[in-house]
Amino acid sequence: MEATAYLPTDGSVHGITATGIPARHGIVAVDPDVIPLGTRVYIPGYGTALAADVGGAIVGDRIDLCMEDYSEAMRFGRRAVKVYILE
Repeated sequence: MEATAYLPTDGSVHGITATGIPARHGIVAVDPDVIPLGTRVYIPGYGTALAADVGGAIVGDRIDLCMEDYSEAMRFGRRAVKVYILE
Protein backbone atom coordinates (compact mmCIF):
# COMPACT_ATOMS: atom_id res chain seq x y z
CA MET A 1 0.00 0.00 0.00
CA GLU A 2 1.01 3.61 -0.35
CA ALA A 3 1.44 5.10 3.12
CA THR A 4 1.48 8.69 4.30
CA ALA A 5 1.60 10.19 7.78
CA TYR A 6 -0.78 12.49 9.59
CA LEU A 7 -0.96 14.26 12.94
CA PRO A 8 -3.75 13.77 15.50
CA THR A 9 -5.23 17.21 14.76
CA ASP A 10 -5.08 16.98 10.94
CA GLY A 11 -8.63 15.65 10.54
CA SER A 12 -10.25 17.12 13.63
CA VAL A 13 -9.08 20.01 15.75
CA HIS A 14 -9.86 17.86 18.79
CA GLY A 15 -7.95 14.85 17.42
CA ILE A 16 -10.98 12.56 17.32
CA THR A 17 -11.11 9.82 14.68
CA ALA A 18 -14.06 8.73 12.54
CA THR A 19 -14.74 6.00 15.11
CA GLY A 20 -14.79 8.48 18.01
CA ILE A 21 -11.48 7.56 19.66
CA PRO A 22 -8.51 9.92 20.03
CA ALA A 23 -5.98 9.89 17.20
CA ARG A 24 -2.50 8.85 18.36
CA HIS A 25 0.40 6.66 17.30
CA GLY A 26 -1.05 3.25 16.50
CA ILE A 27 -4.18 4.58 14.81
CA VAL A 28 -4.37 4.43 11.02
CA ALA A 29 -6.79 5.87 8.48
CA VAL A 30 -7.98 3.46 5.81
CA ASP A 31 -10.51 3.03 3.04
CA PRO A 32 -13.11 0.90 4.86
CA ASP A 33 -13.95 -0.84 1.57
CA VAL A 34 -10.38 -2.23 1.59
CA ILE A 35 -9.66 -2.59 5.33
CA PRO A 36 -12.73 -2.50 7.58
CA LEU A 37 -12.70 -0.10 10.53
CA GLY A 38 -11.78 -1.95 13.71
CA THR A 39 -9.23 -4.19 11.95
CA ARG A 40 -5.85 -4.65 13.63
CA VAL A 41 -2.91 -4.44 11.25
CA TYR A 42 0.87 -4.67 11.41
CA ILE A 43 3.08 -2.35 9.37
CA PRO A 44 6.85 -3.00 9.46
CA GLY A 45 8.65 0.08 10.78
CA TYR A 46 5.45 1.41 12.40
CA GLY A 47 4.14 -1.51 14.42
CA THR A 48 0.73 -2.81 15.34
CA ALA A 49 -2.13 -0.44 14.63
CA LEU A 50 -5.90 -0.14 14.65
CA ALA A 51 -7.83 0.92 11.55
CA ALA A 52 -9.99 3.55 13.25
CA ASP A 53 -10.03 6.56 10.95
CA VAL A 54 -10.83 7.53 7.37
CA GLY A 55 -9.70 10.40 5.18
CA GLY A 56 -10.88 12.05 1.99
CA ALA A 57 -7.65 11.14 0.17
CA ILE A 58 -7.47 7.63 1.62
CA VAL A 59 -9.07 5.67 -1.20
CA GLY A 60 -8.15 2.19 -2.39
CA ASP A 61 -4.73 0.84 -1.46
CA ARG A 62 -3.71 3.83 0.65
CA ILE A 63 -3.15 4.08 4.38
CA ASP A 64 -2.44 7.08 6.60
CA LEU A 65 -0.42 6.47 9.76
CA CYS A 66 -0.90 8.73 12.78
CA MET A 67 2.37 10.15 14.09
CA GLU A 68 2.97 11.97 17.36
CA ASP A 69 4.74 15.05 16.00
CA TYR A 70 5.36 17.01 12.82
CA SER A 71 9.03 16.08 12.41
CA GLU A 72 8.23 12.36 12.71
CA ALA A 73 5.52 12.73 10.04
CA MET A 74 7.88 14.63 7.72
CA ARG A 75 10.62 12.01 8.15
CA PHE A 76 8.13 9.29 7.26
CA GLY A 77 6.92 11.11 4.16
CA ARG A 78 5.21 8.96 1.56
CA ARG A 79 6.33 5.40 0.90
CA ALA A 80 5.21 1.93 -0.06
CA VAL A 81 4.57 -0.40 2.88
CA LYS A 82 3.35 -3.94 3.40
CA VAL A 83 0.25 -4.10 5.58
CA TYR A 84 -0.49 -7.35 7.38
CA ILE A 85 -4.03 -8.00 8.61
CA LEU A 86 -4.02 -9.46 12.13
CA GLU A 87 -6.73 -11.70 13.55
